[in-house]
Amino acid sequence: MYAEEGAWPPEDHAPALAESVDICHQLHAHGQFVAAAPLQPPGTATCVRIRNGIRDVVDGPFPETKEQLGGYFLIRVANLDDAIAIAARIPGTRRGTAEIRPLFPLPERPHNESYPIVAVDSKSGVNDK
Repeated sequence: MYAEEGAWPPEDHAPALAESVDICHQLHAHGQFVAAAPLQPPGTATCVRIRNGIRDVVDGPFPETKEQLGGYFLIRVANLDDAIAIAARIPGTRRGTAEIRPLFPLPERPHNESYPIVAVDSKSGVNDK
Protein backbone atom coordinates (compact mmCIF):
# COMPACT_ATOMS: atom_id res chain seq x y z
CA MET A 1 0.00 0.00 0.00
CA TYR A 2 1.22 3.44 -0.85
CA ALA A 3 -0.17 6.53 0.86
CA GLU A 4 1.04 9.91 1.99
CA GLU A 5 2.64 9.77 5.40
CA GLY A 6 0.06 10.90 7.92
CA ALA A 7 -2.90 10.12 5.64
CA TRP A 8 -4.31 7.83 8.33
CA PRO A 9 -5.43 9.61 11.49
CA PRO A 10 -4.26 7.76 14.64
CA GLU A 11 -7.83 6.85 15.58
CA ASP A 12 -8.18 4.90 12.30
CA HIS A 13 -5.05 2.75 12.82
CA ALA A 14 -6.53 0.07 15.10
CA PRO A 15 -9.76 -0.47 13.08
CA ALA A 16 -7.82 -0.65 9.78
CA LEU A 17 -5.31 -3.09 11.30
CA ALA A 18 -8.11 -5.29 12.66
CA GLU A 19 -9.81 -5.28 9.25
CA SER A 20 -6.53 -6.16 7.52
CA VAL A 21 -5.93 -9.06 9.93
CA ASP A 22 -9.45 -10.31 9.21
CA ILE A 23 -8.70 -10.20 5.47
CA CYS A 24 -5.51 -12.21 6.13
CA HIS A 25 -7.57 -14.90 7.90
CA GLN A 26 -10.08 -14.98 5.04
CA LEU A 27 -7.28 -15.31 2.46
CA HIS A 28 -5.67 -18.07 4.54
CA ALA A 29 -8.97 -19.97 4.68
CA HIS A 30 -9.06 -19.90 0.87
CA GLY A 31 -5.40 -20.92 0.45
CA GLN A 32 -4.44 -17.50 -0.93
CA PHE A 33 -2.46 -16.03 1.97
CA VAL A 34 1.35 -16.05 1.88
CA ALA A 35 2.36 -13.05 4.02
CA ALA A 36 1.35 -9.51 4.99
CA ALA A 37 2.72 -6.82 7.26
CA PRO A 38 2.48 -3.11 7.89
CA LEU A 39 5.78 -1.27 7.66
CA GLN A 40 7.31 1.15 10.15
CA PRO A 41 7.19 4.86 9.12
CA PRO A 42 9.40 5.96 6.19
CA GLY A 43 11.82 7.70 8.55
CA THR A 44 12.92 4.28 9.84
CA ALA A 45 14.01 3.18 6.35
CA THR A 46 17.59 2.59 5.30
CA CYS A 47 18.36 2.47 1.59
CA VAL A 48 21.32 0.61 0.12
CA ARG A 49 22.61 0.94 -3.41
CA ILE A 50 25.81 0.02 -5.20
CA ARG A 51 27.22 2.39 -7.83
CA ASN A 52 30.52 1.65 -9.56
CA GLY A 53 31.26 -1.00 -6.93
CA ILE A 54 30.81 1.43 -4.03
CA ARG A 55 28.13 0.82 -1.41
CA ASP A 56 26.01 3.84 -0.52
CA VAL A 57 23.84 3.59 2.60
CA VAL A 58 21.32 6.37 3.20
CA ASP A 59 18.97 6.82 6.16
CA GLY A 60 15.35 7.43 5.27
CA PRO A 61 13.30 6.56 2.20
CA PHE A 62 15.10 6.90 -1.12
CA PRO A 63 12.29 7.97 -3.48
CA GLU A 64 11.40 11.64 -3.45
CA THR A 65 7.65 11.06 -3.50
CA LYS A 66 4.73 12.04 -1.33
CA GLU A 67 3.36 8.51 -1.18
CA GLN A 68 5.37 5.92 0.74
CA LEU A 69 5.18 2.15 0.85
CA GLY A 70 3.18 1.35 3.96
CA GLY A 71 2.71 -2.41 3.86
CA TYR A 72 2.24 -5.41 1.64
CA PHE A 73 0.19 -8.52 1.02
CA LEU A 74 1.77 -11.52 -0.68
CA ILE A 75 -1.00 -13.72 -2.05
CA ARG A 76 -1.60 -16.75 -4.28
CA VAL A 77 -4.13 -16.13 -7.02
CA ALA A 78 -4.98 -17.61 -10.39
CA ASN A 79 -5.22 -14.33 -12.29
CA LEU A 80 -5.17 -10.54 -12.20
CA ASP A 81 -8.93 -10.28 -11.66
CA ASP A 82 -8.63 -12.27 -8.42
CA ALA A 83 -5.79 -10.02 -7.23
CA ILE A 84 -7.80 -6.88 -8.04
CA ALA A 85 -10.78 -8.21 -6.09
CA ILE A 86 -8.57 -8.83 -3.05
CA ALA A 87 -6.79 -5.47 -3.34
CA ALA A 88 -10.15 -3.68 -3.41
CA ARG A 89 -10.93 -5.13 0.06
CA ILE A 90 -7.75 -3.81 1.71
CA PRO A 91 -8.43 -0.78 3.94
CA GLY A 92 -5.35 1.03 2.60
CA THR A 93 -7.01 1.54 -0.77
CA ARG A 94 -9.39 4.01 0.87
CA ARG A 95 -6.63 6.57 1.40
CA GLY A 96 -3.79 5.18 -0.67
CA THR A 97 -3.08 2.99 -3.67
CA ALA A 98 -2.67 -0.75 -4.03
CA GLU A 99 -0.19 -1.73 -6.72
CA ILE A 100 -0.57 -5.24 -8.06
CA ARG A 101 2.56 -6.77 -9.46
CA PRO A 102 3.62 -10.33 -10.34
CA LEU A 103 6.81 -11.70 -8.87
CA PHE A 104 9.56 -13.12 -11.03
CA PRO A 105 9.82 -16.87 -10.61
CA LEU A 106 13.02 -18.01 -8.89
CA PRO A 107 13.22 -21.75 -9.52
CA GLU A 108 16.05 -22.23 -7.02
CA ARG A 109 14.43 -20.34 -4.16
CA PRO A 110 13.92 -22.28 -0.95
CA HIS A 111 10.26 -23.00 -0.37
CA ASN A 112 7.99 -25.70 0.99
CA GLU A 113 5.65 -25.96 -1.94
CA SER A 114 5.29 -24.97 -5.57
CA TYR A 115 2.67 -22.34 -6.22
CA PRO A 116 2.27 -19.10 -8.09
CA ILE A 117 2.97 -16.16 -5.82
CA VAL A 118 1.44 -12.73 -6.09
CA ALA A 119 2.33 -9.57 -4.23
CA VAL A 120 -0.21 -6.97 -3.21
CA ASP A 121 1.95 -4.53 -1.28
CA SER A 122 -0.81 -2.45 -0.05
CA LYS A 123 0.38 -1.27 -3.36
CA SER A 124 1.59 -4.69 -4.77
CA GLY A 125 1.14 -8.22 -6.22
CA VAL A 126 -0.17 -10.69 -8.83
CA ASN A 127 0.50 -14.11 -10.14
CA ASP A 128 3.76 -15.51 -11.44
CA LYS A 129 3.02 -18.59 -13.52
